[in-house]
Amino acid sequence: MSDQETHLVLDRLLRLRDRREPLVAQIAEWVGSGIIEGRLEPGQDLNSVDLSRRFDTSRTPVREALMLLEQEGLVEMKARRRPRVAAPSLADIRDIYQVRRQLLSMLAGLLVERATEDQLAELRTRVEAMRKLADAGDVDAYFWSHVLLQERMTEIVGNATLKQILDSLALRTLMLRHLSLTRPGRLAYSIDDQERLIQACEERDGELASALIAGATVRALRAVEDQIEQDTADSRKTARKRRSTS
Repeated sequence: MSDQETHLVLDRLLRLRDRREPLVAQIAEWVGSGIIEGRLEPGQDLNSVDLSRRFDTSRTPVREALMLLEQEGLVEMKARRRPRVAAPSLADIRDIYQVRRQLLSMLAGLLVERATEDQLAELRTRVEAMRKLADAGDVDAYFWSHVLLQERMTEIVGNATLKQILDSLALRTLMLRHLSLTRPGRLAYSIDDQERLIQACEERDGELASALIAGATVRALRAVEDQIEQDTADSRKTARKRRSTS
């Protein structure tokens, strides 16, 4: 997955090409990709002064970029407080995945019905390339390839309403989807799921394809839950150590 392809995904989802100010788009893309790929962590402050220096600009374009990301659920901005990376609650995360599971099940069923043999062959080629990335342990490249795979599936299905709803959830889920893939063993499970899904589509088994993608979504949620529990436990340990040394 090249930086250019990452740019194209975020450009579409953030509608950056509609922005007249190129610098606002550049800042929004840098911060957005940092949040999604975990370089900027949930709850982390986003210092407008530091961002202004990084991009050699005033604070106005920075604020506009952060407001754009706030609209998409990636950034939180409150009065008299620094902007920070959004930290969705576990309840919110579960709600999002519940909806996503239903939408993807519908997507898989429609894909079996509507995809041509040539289109399925294209998807198979994409998954084969993803297998190499998974075997190499390249989380970021695999993740963005998976994002493009599902985008291509929605294009093939051709249901504009379904695509619009998935897009409305996309940016909120990308951070979580990337997080789930960082758990030990998750890349192997994920690529196995993709291969089974493509096989079910090739066999024109819509019920199986829907069940497979639903199961993969549930497993991704469990990985996110496990990571959040681990992070919470680590934070508590750190806090106890600080109290004991103070």
